[in-house]
Amino acid sequence: MRRGGSATGRGSVRCVAAVAGFVLAGGHSSRMGRDKALLDVGGEPLAARIARLMVQAAGSAVIIGDPQRYGILGFPVLPDRIAGLGPMGGLLTALETTTAPWNLLVACDMPGITAALLEEIAGRAQRAPDQCCIAAVSSRGPEPLCAAYHRACLPAVQRAVSAGRLRMSELLSRLNPVGVPVNDAHVLENVNTPAEWFAWQGPQG
Repeated sequence: MRRGGSATGRGSVRCVAAVAGFVLAGGHSSRMGRDKALLDVGGEPLAARIARLMVQAAGSAVIIGDPQRYGILGFPVLPDRIAGLGPMGGLLTALETTTAPWNLLVACDMPGITAALLEEIAGRAQRAPDQCCIAAVSSRGPEPLCAAYHRACLPAVQRAVSAGRLRMSELLSRLNPVGVPVNDAHVLENVNTPAEWFAWQGPQG
């Protein structure tokens, strides 16, 4: 999908930079049994760690989730504009509130994410004037929750929400993203269960 026009919503996140950063922390963590966003990684909550790396890469970080729960992390927090939509709702919130052309989106359950990868995606986005999406790509394919979305993607996201098509992978296929290869699959692993969290921590020690 090539870029068309752009759109913003009321209550915009003001950003003078070309890229704004967003961390999705709106899930229920039902399989983990506790809030994934608050898992401890190196002495800091996982969502705060990813937000800190996002600041390095994009110059800003907004957490999309419950302000009462995540306001203690030291970053701006926005609630989902429409509850219950999963990651698609987080992307919708980001694109309806941002004023930046490009918006870097990362899920809070990827403890292996690095600032270098985020910087590469952000840089590639700014060098791709005719594209709508830049996504990290592993052996499993493009990763929709480690990707930069141009503000012009908003109409496609709104149409997907209106039609009840909430799978991010389906949206990404329609956006035809430019890929940023990630050779270390560990970087894009997400943790959804205590077993996955335990397994991820093993190699880190």
